[in-house]
Amino acid sequence: MEMELTLLAKDVYACLQPERGLGWSNSGFVARGGGLVVDTFWDLPRTRAMLDLYAGVHPAAPRRLVNTHHNGDHCWGNQLLEGAEIIGHRLCAEAMQKDIAPELLQQMARMEPLLEGMEHFAKALRDYDFTGVRITPPSTLFEQRFDIDLDGVAAEVLYVGPAHTIGDSIVHLPESHVVFGGDVMWNHCTPLGWEGSYARWFEALDRIIALKPEVVVPGHGPLTDVDGVREVRAYFEYVLAESRRFYEQEVSEIDAARRIDLGPYADWTEPERLIFNVRRAYREFRGEPFDVPLDAIALLREATGLAAYFQARRES
Repeated sequence: MEMELTLLAKDVYACLQPERGLGWSNSGFVARGGGLVVDTFWDLPRTRAMLDLYAGVHPAAPRRLVNTHHNGDHCWGNQLLEGAEIIGHRLCAEAMQKDIAPELLQQMARMEPLLEGMEHFAKALRDYDFTGVRITPPSTLFEQRFDIDLDGVAAEVLYVGPAHTIGDSIVHLPESHVVFGGDVMWNHCTPLGWEGSYARWFEALDRIIALKPEVVVPGHGPLTDVDGVREVRAYFEYVLAESRRFYEQEVSEIDAARRIDLGPYADWTEPERLIFNVRRAYREFRGEPFDVPLDAIALLREATGLAAYFQARRES
C-alpha cells in the first residue's frame, strides 16, 4: 500500500497517503508516553499497514488514540487498537454511532452499474475493503479541550467544530510545533463541509494559525505550514463571496458551481466538491441552521456531474 512514515520532530511522525480523492487520508503518531495515534484509516487493511509502520518506531502497542472527527476514513480502523484509550469530542462519538454503515459502502462498491449518476463514487469505493469493520467510538470524551502528558511531551486536543463536521478537533504539540488538523485542513485538494458554518471554519483555521505551527498535517494532502492554512482560508473566502454574488442573482446552486471560476484553486484535486461548499453558502444565506440534514446522495450525483463538466471544459 502506498503510504509513508515521515518524521516531523523528535518522536513525532505522520503517516501520509497520496491524495487520490475519496478516503485517502493521513494519520499521526507520537512515540512517547506509551504511544499516541491520531486517527485511523477507512478500512482494516490500510490501518494494519499504518500500525506496522508505527511499530517500526514504537514496538509496543499504542496506549492512546485520538479521533479528530467521525468520518469513517479517520476512524473505521479503531478496533485494531484493542485496549487503547480512544479520545474524542462528545459530538464526534455520538455522530460516529449514527453514520453510514460499513456494510452499505461495501455493497455500493459492487453496485456501480446500478448507481446512476454515482458511478465515480462507487468506483472510488472499490479501493477499499470494508469487510469486518466494527464501529468503535471514543469512550474518553471531552468538551473544549483534553490535555495529555506523554512523558513530558504535551499534547493538546482542541475542539474547533462545527466546521467540517460537528465534532471537529485538532491535536497540537506545542514543544514540537506540530498541528494535526484532521479535516479542518486540506492541502491542494478541495475541502468540503458536511456540517457547521463558514464562520466556524474560519475560526478553526484562525486558531491553527494562532498556534504558529511549523508543520501542519492535513486530513488529506501533503504536509504544509501556516501558509497552507491561509490558502485554505482564502479558498473559502473566495467561494463564499462568489456564492453570494450568484445567490443574489437567483442563480441555482449547481449553475453557480459551474460558473464560479476557480482560478488558482482549479488544479486542486476533486474540484467538483465545490458543490458542497456552494450548497453550504446558500443554506447560510437562507438562514437555515447549520445542521439541516444534507441529501448526500443528491450532492454526490451533482458532484459526479460537475466533475464531468469540469473535465469537458478542460479538454475543450
